[in-house]
Amino acid sequence: MTNSIKRNSHQRVWLITGATSGIGRELTKYALAEGEAVAALSRSTEALAGLGPEDRLLRIDTDVRDAASVQSAIDQTVARFGHIDVVANNAGYGLFGAVEESTDAQARAIFDTNVFGVLNVLRSVLPVLRGQRAGHILQGSSLYGQSAHPGVGLLAATKYAVEGISDALVGEVAPIGIKVTIVQPAPTATAFLPNLDIAEAITDYDQTVREIQKAIAALEASAFSDAARVAAGIRAAVASENPPLRLALGTSGANDMRVALTSRLADLDTWSSVTDAVDA
Repeated sequence: MTNSIKRNSHQRVWLITGATSGIGRELTKYALAEGEAVAALSRSTEALAGLGPEDRLLRIDTDVRDAASVQSAIDQTVARFGHIDVVANNAGYGLFGAVEESTDAQARAIFDTNVFGVLNVLRSVLPVLRGQRAGHILQGSSLYGQSAHPGVGLLAATKYAVEGISDALVGEVAPIGIKVTIVQPAPTATAFLPNLDIAEAITDYDQTVREIQKAIAALEASAFSDAARVAAGIRAAVASENPPLRLALGTSGANDMRVALTSRLADLDTWSSVTDAVDA
């Protein structure tokens, strides 16, 4: 069974972290429905049992924070399927609270998963992709990779970091045939919000952070993108000969990012005389 998979060089093979829920699960389901193979990684993959045929679905319990755990998962994937075509670096979670409210332990924990977990996957999978001279890396970001508001400072910091890594990575790997796309979903109907880590409140931030927290809690279901449609958008980018470096998925997120980017450009223009005086 394993050998037959290895011989099928035309079968697309996905490696998906955070595969048991939300966007990761939808990507897994899409790939299996299309006859593709998936190495599905999560701290516990029990929830994926029976989702697809065992010859095309490899479930690997993996902690992306642990470099050895990630390396083992990559090794198992290559041993089973012979190659990796698409890497969905999707694992992550959120932390809500003012910057001051977030403890050192909370800040380090979210960076361990959202940033260092991403790096662990890249370090383990890039030797495989470089050897193939092919592959597509999907870096999981969000609208908070380009914008932020009170309460999401630490979450945004991790997504900004992922985007900075990716901006450099794309130029490093393009000459050897590897593509990179930063995936920027709008708020999506997943378990992300219910699983948020919440910082302990300081009353001075009630007028900012707590008001936004209330507004988010009051949002109607229609304010959130459908995870299956987000996954379909990701697949469209993977199918493209010229995929984008950044892929916004959902109008509300795109609008928020456009406001943030426009504001940055306005600052550059407004303060250009001070900027230019440095070179005078």
